[in-house]
Amino acid sequence: MHAVSVGEAISAAGLLEALRARYPGTPLYVSVTTVAGREVAERKLDGVVDAIFYAPIDYAFAVRRVLRRLRPAVLVVLETEIWPVLYREAKRSGCSLLVLNGRISDRAYPRYLRWQFVFRNALALPDAIFTQSEQDRKRYIEIGAPPRKVETLGNLKYDAASVRRAAPKPILELLEKLRPAAVWIAASTMAGVDSGDVDEDDAVLSAFQELIGAHHGLLLILVPRKPERFDSAGQRLHAANIRYVRRSQYTNDSPVELPCVLLLDSMGELASLFPLADIVFMGGTLARRGGHNLLEPAASARAIVSGPHLENFAAIAAEFRAGRAMLEIEDAQALAPAIERLIADPGLRHDLGARAAEVALKQRGVTRKALEQIAKWYDCGLPRRTRGGLAWLVLSPLSKIWSVASTWRIRRDSSRSRRLDTRVVSIGGLSMGGTGKTPMVEYLAARLRETGHQPAILTRGYGRRSIAETIVVEAGDHVPVELTGDETQIFLRSGAAHIGIGADRWATGRIVEEKLRPDIFLLDDGFQHRRLARDLDIVLLDALNPLAGGAVFPLGRLREPWKALSRADVFVIMRAQPDRQYTGLEDQLRAANPRAPIFRAEVEPRYWVNYLTGERVQAPEGLAAAFCGLGNPASFWTTLKTLQIEPTFQWSFGDHHRYTFQQVKHFAMRACLQRATVLLTTEKDAVNLPEGSGHVLMDAGVELYWLKIGVRITNELQLMSLIESKARKLAAR
Repeated sequence: MHAVSVGEAISAAGLLEALRARYPGTPLYVSVTTVAGREVAERKLDGVVDAIFYAPIDYAFAVRRVLRRLRPAVLVVLETEIWPVLYREAKRSGCSLLVLNGRISDRAYPRYLRWQFVFRNALALPDAIFTQSEQDRKRYIEIGAPPRKVETLGNLKYDAASVRRAAPKPILELLEKLRPAAVWIAASTMAGVDSGDVDEDDAVLSAFQELIGAHHGLLLILVPRKPERFDSAGQRLHAANIRYVRRSQYTNDSPVELPCVLLLDSMGELASLFPLADIVFMGGTLARRGGHNLLEPAASARAIVSGPHLENFAAIAAEFRAGRAMLEIEDAQALAPAIERLIADPGLRHDLGARAAEVALKQRGVTRKALEQIAKWYDCGLPRRTRGGLAWLVLSPLSKIWSVASTWRIRRDSSRSRRLDTRVVSIGGLSMGGTGKTPMVEYLAARLRETGHQPAILTRGYGRRSIAETIVVEAGDHVPVELTGDETQIFLRSGAAHIGIGADRWATGRIVEEKLRPDIFLLDDGFQHRRLARDLDIVLLDALNPLAGGAVFPLGRLREPWKALSRADVFVIMRAQPDRQYTGLEDQLRAANPRAPIFRAEVEPRYWVNYLTGERVQAPEGLAAAFCGLGNPASFWTTLKTLQIEPTFQWSFGDHHRYTFQQVKHFAMRACLQRATVLLTTEKDAVNLPEGSGHVLMDAGVELYWLKIGVRITNELQLMSLIESKARKLAAR
């Protein structure tokens, strides 16, 4: 999942934590719409998501830019965020689109009905809409959503309410100091809608003044809903001559005594205080504001007092009324008597709190169901490049020219192809670099060697600095990187296969046959090398970016049009995650080539190698930085994230980058400035470092390690059987 965009991040905090646990290496992104929302999201989602940003305005140019940057596989919109342009562009980009925790309030419902001709088309675009209640499901259908796409899942807030966080230490110290007989929290109080509506701060302070004559040990924690009301609440407390202390100004030396008010002028702390309360009045319910979430105090088994306005939470309110789990009052004048009644009757407080907790507990489990739905649609998403923009206008004609030229060249070379006496298995891809061909070729060579074969690898030796047309290396021999290129060095280190290096793979293969007599060739990066006939074509696709931009170079990173996959005999999805099905990708592959079986391969980190000493370790110790030069750098960064390594900084270079001493010295300097003692890279990059790099870094107090990567294939025996079947057919000829 390349991205998750969530309109209301805090309600989905538990869901995001579950997604991070299930997909530790997958980027998760959250969008918010307000400054306050971003502040709270950054605090509560720190370490859970990769980035938090403001949602783009609902114009095509802004939305497309974000989608191109993130390439989401699934986009989740929380609650009632109907953005027609975002919906349209998300589907054009190939990602799955879900509406989760959907609701339509009583106040918004008439407006949506009036404008249903606008929303009907937009609501047809999501793959699924999951609502909080049956009433919400019916309303979505009535405003234009296709009935088959709308399903009642439940309210995420039931689960979010169960997440407990410790109360701030200063507030615990205040309670210890005061030892109140009763703690009353007035949560999320709001101003009235108009001059005829009640201001809940006034109502609460009036009720508090009525109560303190008989209850000298009462502590009121007043929590205005919006930060801009903090100062006005303080002014009202001062004008009413009520003893109070502001949370932001409280210290152990602050003079305060009961009865008094704690003005909670902070963000994100309210939920942690509910377990400390005896009574909770939920704001937004006396004023005509539609109410606030009752679930957090309910999860703490607190006695809840509510006004009549709970339109925004109609389904939850209905559950609480049916379960007699709150004390509902009609107006502000009834607030003081309700609080008085609960203070005087501990049994009633206990019963209300227990029933509230029972209601909250009964509705939990939505996060688990939502997680399964996201996982399902995540597997269906297939990000691709969307049309539009100046780059598309300029590059699209060039892409068509490249496509025609590559198709013509492939047909020409295929008509002239020549066959070796030894069978040939090609391992290649449709995209330019970054599909994991090197570890796959190394893996197959090792497996063939283990089963008694004598494999040889044919490779062009990209990046080598040799005028020799052909270089042949026997398995286990050592040759300088200048003569072979970087990827070939990885094959040589494994010692599993002979190596033939040359641009003309047929001519190189003939020499290898004469000198070393292998019984099978692995043609490295051979899908487009049609001058050499092959017995099996294995095509690799990178699970992180399977469509490679969705277009032929230079508009995307495809070497040929997608229809070229009809030539493949086998597909392998590289860097696959074990609990994913890749439904969308497999459907695309079967549409292009219904006969080729599809395998999945996990690229797994095996161990780290000290560049200077050659020592193997499971995990380098110390603060780390990282660099790589790969066709798909994201693969290395994702691997580091999976290993729970967070580099202090990281550099990306072009594929096959040859490093200079100046760059190595720069790495050392940056590492020292960041106090990093470890530098991490890939095996391929380690090959491309100049001789002596390890000593340069060691002199700066930095150790360099490279990561050994392995491959694990699902249904490996079936794949090896396919290779063996080609061998038997060749032997019979």
